[in-house]
Amino acid sequence: MKTRKIKNGPATPPQPGFFSPQVSSARRFYLDLNPAPQIPLAVVSGGCEQCTPDYSIHRTTFAFYSLEFVLRGQGRVNLRGRSYDLRPGTLFSYGPGVRHDIESAGRTPLVKYFVDFSGHEATPLLRHCHLAPGNISRVFLIGEVQTFFDELIRSGVKGSKFAPDLCAGLLKCLALKIAESRLPMSGAGNLSFATFQSCQEYIQTHFLELRTLAQIARECHLHRVYLCRLFQRYNHQSPYQYLVRLKMNHAAELLREPGAMVKQVAEQVGFADPFHFSRAFKAVLGLSPKAFCQLR
Repeated sequence: MKTRKIKNGPATPPQPGFFSPQVSSARRFYLDLNPAPQIPLAVVSGGCEQCTPDYSIHRTTFAFYSLEFVLRGQGRVNLRGRSYDLRPGTLFSYGPGVRHDIESAGRTPLVKYFVDFSGHEATPLLRHCHLAPGNISRVFLIGEVQTFFDELIRSGVKGSKFAPDLCAGLLKCLALKIAESRLPMSGAGNLSFATFQSCQEYIQTHFLELRTLAQIARECHLHRVYLCRLFQRYNHQSPYQYLVRLKMNHAAELLREPGAMVKQVAEQVGFADPFHFSRAFKAVLGLSPKAFCQLR
């Protein structure tokens, strides 16, 4: 990860007082630190910090809403009097009126992203990704979440006239990505998630051979009802819907090839009936296979 040293002369923007000096390097951006109250969602600052072993933050409140994401290292966070371990994939939030204490573990200092924002859409946005101010969660798509934070930083650093709107849009996308990839915090939840992840990976690998929900359940050695519960909990769709989406995405790639025929593509993704395939394709992608081919 490319970082920019904090002490690098006059080119570094003045740092707001709420930034900790206990960092060895950082990439940060600053937009409007006094956003108009009528703006629904305004990103004010963000960045990525390589914390020092003695990194320690203690606040009784904060001027903005903040979302932090641990990329590497270990530490502790205390939110509203409750203490939690910090490790890669952990996200937590705070804001006005939320007491929080953040500390880095001595041997493995934290490397973490953050984004600070305001507006009347801030709390609903955090609640949407199950991170209302003062809460903590974890994600399994660490690299994908990191990508959104990196793009936030890139857009914020450029500081173009579009930066405020770009960063607000990216923050909304980030919230959706977090909601999509949340991990359970409990031990029992971890076990069920591991089962789900194993089944999902099996479907991803064998989607061309799989045909029905019963076949998926049989191959995964699970009862159909339990399998559906797992997918509704962690994937927000049924395992069969997930299977069909994989098939249709692959079919779309096949249909882009010169001379591709709908009947042949249908057979390649496991549909004996071209009419059934066409209905499934349109249900997933919004266009019939014929209409999709005309987009080329």
